[in-house]
Amino acid sequence: MAQQVRDGFVELYGTDPEGVWSAPGRVNLIGEHTDYNDGFVMPFALPHTAVAAVSRRTDGVLRLHSADVEGGVVELRLDDLAPESDRNWTAYPAGVVWALREAGHPVTGADVHLASTVPAGAGLSSSAALEVVVALALNDLYDLGLQRWQLARLCQRAENVYVGAPTGIMDQTASACCEDGHALFLDTRDLAQKQIPFDLAAEGMVLLVVDTRVKHAHNEGEYGKRRAGCERGAALLGVDALRDIPYGELDAALERLGDDEEAVRLVRHVVTEDERVEKVVALLESGETRAIGPVLVAGHASLRDDFRISCPELDLVVDTALASGALGARMTGGGFGGSAIVLAEAADVETITKAVQEAFAAAEFTAPRVFEAVPSAGARRLV
Repeated sequence: MAQQVRDGFVELYGTDPEGVWSAPGRVNLIGEHTDYNDGFVMPFALPHTAVAAVSRRTDGVLRLHSADVEGGVVELRLDDLAPESDRNWTAYPAGVVWALREAGHPVTGADVHLASTVPAGAGLSSSAALEVVVALALNDLYDLGLQRWQLARLCQRAENVYVGAPTGIMDQTASACCEDGHALFLDTRDLAQKQIPFDLAAEGMVLLVVDTRVKHAHNEGEYGKRRAGCERGAALLGVDALRDIPYGELDAALERLGDDEEAVRLVRHVVTEDERVEKVVALLESGETRAIGPVLVAGHASLRDDFRISCPELDLVVDTALASGALGARMTGGGFGGSAIVLAEAADVETITKAVQEAFAAAEFTAPRVFEAVPSAGARRLV
């Protein structure tokens, strides 16, 4: 794909790019909606990537083109970039340039050509991949000297402020920092990272991603409502973030919330989800990989019943997969659509896939896209 994107750049801009970079989408194994609560998450990078061919400019112009979107090159002036001024795909790369310049980094323009294999709207962080690949390219080209975690922070700022989507730090950090064959245990408060070996194939297992093809959009309100609700719960409990409620003190905290049913549900999900992340880390580190299955199932129940961000298609994937012999399953990503993950013995994959496809057909849902999730490398320069 690198050569294809490079050739596309030459065709568009009439000259060779200075380099080609890639950044992956991600699957979150466990730890949903904990990142903006200063909690724990555990994503890993997918082999699906956004690829960018990029060259510098010195005239204050940013030119953007995507092979995946109809239309020609979009030309923007750096001095005109302003938060929430763009409702198109270009907001993601433009937001990164804006965030870099706002932070005082001397970016004077760029020509960019992009292509991505990360499914859009599937809860697999296609937007973070776009942001990170542009950030890494500009970091290299302009010798900015930023660390991967710093690039992730700037990309999060681009998405929060420029795009206007109130997402946490997980997606960008996963895209920038994950390692091949590992899941990333990330403390979103201080960005401490630990790479946890996660080689399912060696143990005769597979993690499937089932893209329900139900599109979600983070900046359409529901995600923001959950985030605001969590912040309200923390304020009611007198803590900086829900991460500060110890699991052992959860019942007492919920009692203090009284009959505030929404706050009770949101707080319970976040505190128990942080506990589930730590449980999965402990199981993987002790070699008990199959035992994470029930933890994934518990995570789905919490997202469905307490956080209330599942949908009939996601629930159908989980219920059908478990009934067909899966070790565990849950929705992954921001919710209201997107994808579910299914942990299964390699020998059961065909049976489970067929059952899910038949269940979707019987329910008259759009046919899902099913593929294997292989823990892959984070963002890197290709050429």
